[in-house]
Amino acid sequence: MKIRWGVSPIAWMNDDMPELGGDTPLEKLFGDCRDIGFEGVELGGKFPRRAEELGPLLGGYGLSLIGGWYSTHLLARDADAEIAAMQDHLALIEAMGCDVFIAAECSNAVHGNRSHPLREQPRVPEGEWARFGERMTRIAEYVQARGMRFAYHYHLGTCVEKPADIEAFVAATGEAAGFVIDTGHAVLGGNDPVELINRYPGRVSHVHAKDIRRTVHKAVMAGGESFLDGVLAGMFTVPGDGSISFGAVMRALKAIDYSGWVVIEAEQDPAVADPKEYATLGLATLKREAALAGFARESA
Repeated sequence: MKIRWGVSPIAWMNDDMPELGGDTPLEKLFGDCRDIGFEGVELGGKFPRRAEELGPLLGGYGLSLIGGWYSTHLLARDADAEIAAMQDHLALIEAMGCDVFIAAECSNAVHGNRSHPLREQPRVPEGEWARFGERMTRIAEYVQARGMRFAYHYHLGTCVEKPADIEAFVAATGEAAGFVIDTGHAVLGGNDPVELINRYPGRVSHVHAKDIRRTVHKAVMAGGESFLDGVLAGMFTVPGDGSISFGAVMRALKAIDYSGWVVIEAEQDPAVADPKEYATLGLATLKREAALAGFARESA
């Protein structure tokens, strides 16, 4: 088994709120990632979208592209239309040698809307789960046929967030539709990431490791604030700085023989939480817990 350690650029530059780190040069992000010890980075909004430009840029820092978020709209269009729409994104990550395709349903998502309360979650319309699942399965099988693992990203402020949503997603989709174990979104959505790993081992395609501050989330929900308000208030942080047991997460991943990327993804205001400092803490925490869980030394 081998874990590869990666990071999301969202702590340095936030695509949903460009004012957070919007003036941060890519060279600063990539230099920090290299210096901290990451092997790869997920795609960010400021990255070049041509492999012949992005490849040498990342290669100069010894980094791989892990993959990147793709927004599906399968509640609004069929699988054929979605497959056509994803071609540019797919071509880029294929050319960059990525082995995972990360997707989330965003046709009615509210996580980017600062005027929408986080507590008012969008839903899959009544009676639509079967059609939604069939479309998602077709997308997942298409991605799999292209040589990549499909990783659905359940996410606060989207129609797949709570335990019942994840159960319905698994029931409505085929085995090709794996998902991201995102620890922070799991816990704040009312899920236990360890239970998800244990219950659906064949669906675990990718891992996002973020920690949480429960009191901040509770205040956001009580006050009718948005997902982005929660980010600004510090709802998320890196492993080792919140309340999630990453030792338990790593032991669960070890028990299912997980092999793949573990990515630190903790959206915070970089003016408040220095990305390099926090990512260093997060990686040290994960490596320590991975070693204690019994992962091979090269993974730890």
